[in-house]
Amino acid sequence: MSSVTSSTTRVVVEELLRRIGSGDPEAIAELYAEDTDWKLDWPQAEHGRAATPWIRHRSTRGDAAAHFRSLAEHHVPEEAATRVDRILVDGDDAVVLGEIRQTARPTGRAYRARIALHLTVEHGLITRHHVYEDSLSVAQAFDPTA
Repeated sequence: MSSVTSSTTRVVVEELLRRIGSGDPEAIAELYAEDTDWKLDWPQAEHGRAATPWIRHRSTRGDAAAHFRSLAEHHVPEEAATRVDRILVDGDDAVVLGEIRQTARPTGRAYRARIALHLTVEHGLITRHHVYEDSLSVAQAFDPTA
């Protein structure tokens, strides 16, 4: 493991988190490679449902921008917060551990979800974005019958 590689990875990940906090989907997407391995740890049958259309696999920089636009459209931005507990870096790979707090725009329900975000950075751009989160809390917040 190169300390230069780990240092670059950490800088890119910290910049990603800063840009996510600023809420500009186009600026966030600039940090992604044109081809990206983007996965969300949700049951495949639940991907892309009307209530949670941002939840699906993606593969391009444009998809990354679309993800963050859709996420913003379906949540109340004034009621969102993220806590980062730890960033673990090993060469090109990083794992961000934390918690997101959001409010579902359609139902008005607030939720909290623990997350782990596995990122890979190559040549200064993100090439892997895998999210592991408490999908049940998200699904319940968006369920109009819950």
